Amino acid sequence: MKETSLDIKDLQLNALLEVTQAVNNNLPEDDLLKIYKFTLLADLKINKLALYTQQKGEWVCRVNFGTKNSLIGSPLPDKYKELKNQVGVTETSFDEFDSVFPVYHKNKLLSVVFIESESKLGVQNRFLNALTNIILVAIENKRLARQQMEQEAYRRELEIAKKVQNFLFPKELPKIERLQIEAFYLPHHDVGGDYYDYIQIDENKFLACIADVSGKGVPAALLMSNFQASLRALVRQTDNLLEIVTELNHSTFVSGNAENFITFFAGIYDFKTKELEYINCGHNEIILKHKDKIKLLNDGTTVLGMFDPLPFIETIRISNLDEFFLFTYTDGLTETFNEKDEAFEFERLIEILKEECPVDLSEFHNQILEALNAFKGNKPFHDDITMLSCRIQNK
Repeated sequence: MKETSLDIKDLQLNALLEVTQAVNNNLPEDDLLKIYKFTLLADLKINKLALYTQQKGEWVCRVNFGTKNSLIGSPLPDKYKELKNQVGVTETSFDEFDSVFPVYHKNKLLSVVFIESESKLGVQNRFLNALTNIILVAIENKRLARQQMEQEAYRRELEIAKKVQNFLFPKELPKIERLQIEAFYLPHHDVGGDYYDYIQIDENKFLACIADVSGKGVPAALLMSNFQASLRALVRQTDNLLEIVTELNHSTFVSGNAENFITFFAGIYDFKTKELEYINCGHNEIILKHKDKIKLLNDGTTVLGMFDPLPFIETIRISNLDEFFLFTYTDGLTETFNEKDEAFEFERLIEILKEECPVDLSEFHNQILEALNAFKGNKPFHDDITMLSCRIQNK
């Protein structure tokens, strides 16, 4: 029995109602595409169809039926990515189809559809185009809404992480005759994974430290905030550096699920005994300058958070330190690259430190930054950069 225009309109109305209801029910993208497929088969009498959309930046077939071989996941030839109007199919690989048409929304190509249908009426193809547009615009709007929600969630996380990180660093650093401490911090992202601290233990002792967490952004900042809270709690209980680091490693191992690690350097100086006790936990080379001689403070243990218990651990004591300069930093400094992809490296840093001990620590940090900027040229920084300098005059 020959299909009438009235029959076709009834089928089109059914198809429109089914698709509209699916969209209004806010169904997931895959479910919308399934309903689209079955609607075309049942109501519009489409024999063969292949619908191509962008997925993760690639044009691939998302809906397909009626063809000898499945086209799902197959790439769209480049010639169809600039398609403006419905045209007949001439390409051999698509010779099962009568025609192909693009679906646009606000000048953006949403899909390319290959079809073969029982009906040769142009109105049927125009309706198919409209129906496809309804489904794909709904999917596009869902994608944009999801993207907006993700961006908003990340923005809120970022705000929280920024507030948390503001509490990480000490508000004031000592700048008196016998003790001067200066810090510089340049995050690569809005929030970073570097940390430094100064903690007064008693009237004779203080702890200075610097750390760098693996990873960047919000997760790194939150892990480092846990680390800082643990450190400050431990220092209130004991000044035993071995115990402090052992507990820090355990808490980092638990909170980081052994997937993230922290490099850490800490030193405790006693003005009364003129002794520095330090530990280097997989951090880069820390520089001690005493009586015009440079000593590298590298001993201690491995990074924190990867092994529990630590495979080895020791603290080192250096005696008879009355006047000295201590320079700590994170690897973003020495791993700054220039336009030739050469790293700044430790050797260039040492050359700067071979000069006399700096009197103005802020000016000294600026000197290093000027050297970094001159070295890197137009190459951007690719990591957080942190410096903590300490000058002791314990006469």
